Amino acid sequence: MGPLQTDLPIMTPGRSTTDPRRVFRQSMAICRRNLLHMRGSPMQLVSTAVFPMLFGIVLIYVFGGAIGNGRIDYKEYVLPGITFQTVAVASRLTGIWLNLDFTSGMMDRFRSFPIARSSVLIGRITADVCRMVIALVLMFAFGFAIGFRASSPLAVLASMLLMVGLGMALSWVSAFIGLMLRRPQSVQTAASMWMIPLQFGSSMFVPLDTMPGWLRIFAEVNPVTLVCDACRALLAGTDALMPVAGTVFWILGTTAVFGPLTVMRYARRV
Repeated sequence: MGPLQTDLPIMTPGRSTTDPRRVFRQSMAICRRNLLHMRGSPMQLVSTAVFPMLFGIVLIYVFGGAIGNGRIDYKEYVLPGITFQTVAVASRLTGIWLNLDFTSGMMDRFRSFPIARSSVLIGRITADVCRMVIALVLMFAFGFAIGFRASSPLAVLASMLLMVGLGMALSWVSAFIGLMLRRPQSVQTAASMWMIPLQFGSSMFVPLDTMPGWLRIFAEVNPVTLVCDACRALLAGTDALMPVAGTVFWILGTTAVFGPLTVMRYARRV
């Protein structure tokens, strides 16, 4: 962890650790430290981007004919959903890594540094947003390589912004879970359990009209359904106003609720 100690901005006596410019620099140093984990652990990239690519190939070329059943172009339908899956995986890791910082003793080292406590949390979220962007770029490149087409570059950019926005909101939920639980194994289990209904109870992989009525009620208001439908409409060049508005609502609402809860829980633990 040597590079972390030299990269963090050094505070001189009498200088406030809450100065916004210094908090920003410290947060970026923590973010860099977190991103370096990806270089040292390439399996993170595999789980975030490569595995969804393989999953997408299986869905499209093995099950696509049966699922689409001639009614839809399943490749065009499912790729936005698989692309968002990379964001969901990255957001789930936020709580796991944050919990590991506490259980491994790394947070004790952070406490010994003259840095703002908030910079650790900000750096964690920022690093995971960077992972989401990298994974999305790889997934869109994969989609274009197998024949997926978008209406315009702006549509691709807008879709990425929506996915990253919802992914960041979900990261706050994941961070809160990671701070509430004490054992990393418990966080991993909880992270998987709360994401399963969001992912599979949605239009991520199949149209809603194939679901039973009780499940469709949940799926129609599911933020994953809304973001997938919004991205499909944007990439196809059709009307996307309602799903985009619904996605933005979920982004703002989830962040407004779990952002403060996470900050308060973090303050109690540090």
